[in-house]
Amino acid sequence: MSEVNPYDRFLDGRALDTILAATPKEIGRLIEAIGGERVNTAPAPGKWSAAEIVAHLADCELVFGFRLRQTLAEDAPVIQPFDQDKWAANYRGVPASQALEVFSALRGWNLRLIGGALPEAAERPVTHPERGTMTFLTIVETMAGHDLNHLGQLQRLAPV
Repeated sequence: MSEVNPYDRFLDGRALDTILAATPKEIGRLIEAIGGERVNTAPAPGKWSAAEIVAHLADCELVFGFRLRQTLAEDAPVIQPFDQDKWAANYRGVPASQALEVFSALRGWNLRLIGGALPEAAERPVTHPERGTMTFLTIVETMAGHDLNHLGQLQRLAPV
């Protein structure tokens, strides 16, 4: 696992834009498969429910979008980390459908930005205080790996 991208081990060889574009539909499919009240039920104490995972993805998409834009707009910016558990304190009761709607809208907006920026902006530098120096492309790779990590969690919650 890379220190710069803690999610690179989830990347499966598909093109990043393919992974990123497919995620909203796949989340919708999995939420439907999980269904009913199970979507709001945590699989174990201290674990997120499917709805909370989708809310987390929506929040992260907001953060990734800001980081991408900051990397394009500033010279070698330092991005702000966040405590996902503190953010998650507000997820209880958020409908999975609403979180998915927000995630999908933000993802579409971010894909538009990424498509217009790559490949020219791929090597634009950015620093994460905990992970070190990375690039615009590293953020995109992190997004894709992060998607696959959480899709795996949702798949494990869906009935076989």
